[in-house]
Amino acid sequence: MSRAELERLLDSGDENAMIDALLSAASYDSDWQWVQAICLRYLDHPANGVRWNAATGLGYIARIHKKLDVEIVVPRLLALRTDADIGSNVQDALDDITWYLRVQ
Repeated sequence: MSRAELERLLDSGDENAMIDALLSAASYDSDWQWVQAICLRYLDHPANGVRWNAATGLGYIARIHKKLDVEIVVPRLLALRTDADIGSNVQDALDDITWYLRVQ
């Protein structure tokens, strides 16, 4: 998807469209910093599916790009590990970050 299309979907308020945009951006956009900022922004979204996939996107960035602002991302994810709705997925993202970026 183009950046304009991604932004349109993210701003749409449609949960499924937002999830598609997050996963598309994390999988295919070459600007990992832009994608990271988007994922961080949507970690606080009221819809569990959007938050779940924002966390997933951060793990994808680590896996695909082998880059991430660990000092910013890891504390945000650690704070969400106890979230009953997305905690298991947050842990998966943290595991990806640990594995692909070799951080503890």
